[in-house]
Amino acid sequence: MNKFFLRASLSFLLCIFLFLFALTPHPLVSAPSPVTATAADVPTTGDYACILSDDVYFYASPDEKRGLFLLPKTYYVRLIEYGTEYCRIEYARNESASIRLVGYAKTDKLTFVSYTPARPYLYYLFDVTYVIENSQPDDSLLTQITVTCTYYGDYPVGSKTYCYVLRGEEFGYIPKPDGISYEENDEYADYLATLSPPNSDSPSINEGLSPVQIAILIAVCLLVPILATLILKPPHRPPYETED
Repeated sequence: MNKFFLRASLSFLLCIFLFLFALTPHPLVSAPSPVTATAADVPTTGDYACILSDDVYFYASPDEKRGLFLLPKTYYVRLIEYGTEYCRIEYARNESASIRLVGYAKTDKLTFVSYTPARPYLYYLFDVTYVIENSQPDDSLLTQITVTCTYYGDYPVGSKTYCYVLRGEEFGYIPKPDGISYEENDEYADYLATLSPPNSDSPSINEGLSPVQIAILIAVCLLVPILATLILKPPHRPPYETED
């Protein structure tokens, strides 16, 4: 009887050992590193922040009611002064048909980065044509006029959307024309890709078990019923009564 239980215990421990060994990752298999973005807790003047959502307003003052327009997603603002609730920021530059703006944005809406983007601000121009009412085709006066606007961002009002634009040297709102589209800035996506480059030399643990592990699992599956039969089978008794 003692030999029976000893054999059963050893068989059971062998099954457990083989099963755990099969599930243990091979030494050459490494788990992928998570892709995470790091940002400074308190950035310094000159740092940039990326706009990663569609609801980040540029404010004229640190007041939620003073929003001028929505900052274009995937583009950047430059930090002038850090605040726990609002940051003083810069958007655009004094160049060509654009004018630098200084205002505020909510701190928790900004994603600060440790690099200087090559193209931080959106620079987008479009033409708007105004038709002069009650004008006749044969009049010597102009019947329409076309002006070029520098786009800064959208400003939704109810179901309508307006654009905050620069016309000449004046800022203002116009109804958003159809067909306005601009290229997104992919610098932040490229930055994330550099944090954890893929390593094609080492397989990922998510790719599945190795052939050796699969073979061990198959052997365990075939061995378990046999061992279970041996364990549950009662010991042989002699066909005759033994004398004490």
